[in-house]
Order: sequence, then C-alpha cells, then structure tokens
Amino acid sequence: MAEKKVLVIDDSATIRKLVDSQLSPAGYAVSLAPTAEDGLQMAAEIHPDLILLDHQLPGTTGFEVCQELAASSTLCSIPVVVSSTLRKKAYVEYADLDNVVDMLPKPYTENLLITTVENAIETAAMIVESQSKGSAVPEIIGDASEPDIAGRFAMFGIREIIDLLNNGNQKGVLEIEAERLRLWIYINGGRIQGITATGLQPDEVQQAIDHLPESLKSLGEVLRLTIAGRSSSEFEGFLQLMDKRVLDPRLTAKLLRYQAATLMGMVKNRKLLLFRFNTLNEMPALPRDLPLETSLMGLLVDYALHCDAALIPQDDPANRYKRAAARGQNMDRAGLSPKHMKIISLLTEERSVEELTTRTGWDREEVRRVLAGFVMAEILECTRNESQGSFVTYVTNAVAAAKLRAELKADQSPYQGKIVRDTLTLQLLLKRTKPDAVFIAVDSPESCAQVREAYTNAVEAFGTSKIIALAPAQVVNDPNTPWQDLLGFTPSRLIQSPYSLDSIMQTMGEVADLPAPATASIPAAETAELSPPATAVDPAIESGSNQAPTHQ
Repeated sequence: MAEKKVLVIDDSATIRKLVDSQLSPAGYAVSLAPTAEDGLQMAAEIHPDLILLDHQLPGTTGFEVCQELAASSTLCSIPVVVSSTLRKKAYVEYADLDNVVDMLPKPYTENLLITTVENAIETAAMIVESQSKGSAVPEIIGDASEPDIAGRFAMFGIREIIDLLNNGNQKGVLEIEAERLRLWIYINGGRIQGITATGLQPDEVQQAIDHLPESLKSLGEVLRLTIAGRSSSEFEGFLQLMDKRVLDPRLTAKLLRYQAATLMGMVKNRKLLLFRFNTLNEMPALPRDLPLETSLMGLLVDYALHCDAALIPQDDPANRYKRAAARGQNMDRAGLSPKHMKIISLLTEERSVEELTTRTGWDREEVRRVLAGFVMAEILECTRNESQGSFVTYVTNAVAAAKLRAELKADQSPYQGKIVRDTLTLQLLLKRTKPDAVFIAVDSPESCAQVREAYTNAVEAFGTSKIIALAPAQVVNDPNTPWQDLLGFTPSRLIQSPYSLDSIMQTMGEVADLPAPATASIPAAETAELSPPATAVDPAIESGSNQAPTHQ
C-alpha cells in the first residue's frame, strides 16, 4: 500500500516539526507548509490524502483556507482536519464546511494525532460525499463542544465512568480514546444503548464478522457498515430497509448488541488514554430506534462468550475466582441473563472452573468464558492457586483450634487449610471445597459421636478425601480400637496427640499414598459403650509443643 500523504499547514515551526516526527515513523509521507499561500500551492501540487490545518495563520484563518479549497474543483474533495487551542469558539465556524471532517484540539498527544489522522483518512471520502449532498455531519466526528465530563484513564477505569453515568441516569455520548481506537458509547437513562468506533483495522472488522453467531452470519456486511457508525447514503438506505421491515428488527438488535460487546471487549484489551462525555438532547438513529438497554457487565460477558478463545485467559486448573471487593457503585446487571448471574451467587468463596462446572452443570467452556467476562467487568478477581493440596481440620477444643489457626496463618507451606469447630460447618465446607484430606480430632466420646453422625448423614460430602484421625496415644496404640463402630469408617491414618500444624503438613506431603477410609460394614454398637476413655486435650496442644507425631 502506498504511503498516505499528509499536508501540514501551520505557522509554528515547533508544531510542524512535532507532527513530522510523529507521523513519518507511522508510515505517512508528510509535507510541511508555514503559510496559507504555501499550503494551497503544495495542495495543488501533491494532492494530499489529508490536510492538517491550523485555525490561526498569518494574515488569514483556517476557515478561509478551507473555503478556497472547497471552491477548487480539483481540491474540494481533500479532507481537512482543523487544529486549534480555541476549541469550541473556533470549531463552530467550520460546521457548514463540507471538506472539514474532524477537529484536533491543541495540545494533543502523539496517540491522538495518529488516531485522528488515521480515522480521518479512513472515513474521509464518505464524510465529504455525505456532507456535500447536504446530509448531517457523520456521527464519527463527534461533538466539538466542551465536554461535560473529561479526564484521563490514569485516574479512572471504564467501569467507574459508566457507573457514574448510570447512577446519574445520564443521557449522552461517552467518547473513549484508546490506543489506535476511538469508541462512542451512547447512553440513555444511564444504560448503554449503542456503541460505534473508528480506527478499526480491516482485519479487526473481518475478525468480528468471522465470529458472528450462526444466527447472525447473514448480516456480516451489515456489521461492516454499522460498526463504524456511518451515516452515508448507503447507511441511510440500511435504516430505510429496517424501517420497512425488510431487515428483521430482532436480528438487527442482536447484531447491534454483538457489535457493542465486540467493541467494548476490544477497548478493554487496549491501553486507555482519555475520555469525554457530552450530554445529548437526541440520540442518533440506531441507538434511538433500537436501544440496547444493557450494561457494561452484560456486554463484557457477551464478548467473552463470542470472542476468539485466544483473547481470554487459558483454562488453567490453578486459577481460582472470587468476588472482587465492593467499591460502592451500583452494580448494573442489565442485559445479563439470570443463568449467568448464578455464577456470582456461587462465588461466596474462591472456586475453580472445575468446581463451578460441577455445581452449575454447564459446559466447561461456557463457565470459563462467563468467568472471563466478569473479570473484565471487575466483578470477579482471578488468582492463581499454587497450592499442592488442601485440607480441613475439625477440632472442637477452642484452645487447640486457635493454636492451629495461628500456625496456619503464618505457614508458608504449599498446602491450603481451614480449621472448623462444628460438624455443620465441616459438612458445608466439604461440599464446597472437596479437600484432599480431612483431619478430625477425636479426643472424647462426644467428639466420636459427632463425627459418626456427620459422616453417616453426609457421607457423599466426604467424597474421595482421605480422613486422618487425631487421637490420644492410648487409642492410637490400641490395635483393637473399633474405629468402624466409633466413627462409621476406619481412618486413612492415625496421628497421636500431641499434634500440631507440622504433624498435619507432614501428612499432607504423603496424602496421595494413603488408603481411602474404609466404610463400616457391620451394624454399629452403641457409641458410648465402645468409645475410648474420656480424655482431655493433651496439655502439649495447649502449650504449643512441637513434639513429633506418632504415625500408625
């Protein structure tokens, strides 16, 4: 592809040098003119693809230069981008000029300059044609007025801005400048009604078309038209077809939602630079006639469900998902299905894709993609679990439990554990986490009875977990201890009191080689008759002894 030619007409040598240093490396052939006269002469000689024109020039203005260009039959079709520090005061003069396609406020960043030039050249022919025929200035130009809200994304994220507009029930257009992309998000009643963009590369548009759901494949060329928010005669014809019901409004609405989701996903994957919000009295045609009434969360989940699998995190078994910390904003769920909201309700604690797939009964890929959408929406957090195993320890003694919790908090081992003191919490935790091992302290007839009842009533909750009993020495060392009758099973291993977290961690390193607990096969006798002698918690537990455990 030949280099695109850009003519810069600006009396500031600094600006000319700056623009040349930024556009030339980007692949543009840049010509520089310090005066209006030189600029008009060079325009006639090189016929540039775009003119970047300063508003204030020696002895004249950019407005007069544009008029001279428009009056020439050979130069009238050259698109012009006007640049000025005066912003609104200067821009209002250019509203009726057919050859002015965009405005560039000074000072501007390199990214904004390149994006503006790229977008102007890309859409110039359509804009000049539509304006010369008397139609309105295309929506892609945006509003040149001072924004009602503006700022940099170094201070805010997209979610914060959209939450603010949602909570304020605002109506207008949010313009987002990202790396090589501009987004226009149309908002009414605080809800997202439509999204268009400029700066998309042809391969990006084609990729969006290629990933259309099967039901929308026939509308690929319509998407190519709508995704840039065009308002040429071709686009107006599309609107007429929709009005005449030649195009199914329901399918068109689905297409526009897909478009909005795709663009929102694209911008989330790029470096964000600036934003500005302008209130509107009237919505553009499409967001007015086919409003999406959706939310950021709904769009990002949609994007994750349809995008290329390479654009979302890999299916790593070590990934764990949990709810992000609440930040006080209104969590708008518009456009999100009740089915997908179920994921959030299940994340009362960290869970893996495997766990959520089991609990929802969905296809694993759907679970993974929905989770990715919620992470992009900053509703969930994804962390990597480097743990080599997990365990739950049931101990009724308050002192022993407190000691184990303190040790666990300071522990740096690769195992994750939880300490519980009642059987109800134990059962719930087993159902939710499916640990590799369950350690149970059975140091009295009462604790044996409680464990037996919990195991008998919810044996499925214990699943494939290995069960290790923490018991007094006289019980551990007695080969005739009737474990089947006492607990309802024979433990995978016995650990003799006094026990500590070191005892548990040592066993976790060997847990894969332990046998599964053997389930009772004979009728149980009365637990009280067969229980070991009532034994207080070993003093070593309370005193924090690190005496090595005895294994059997």
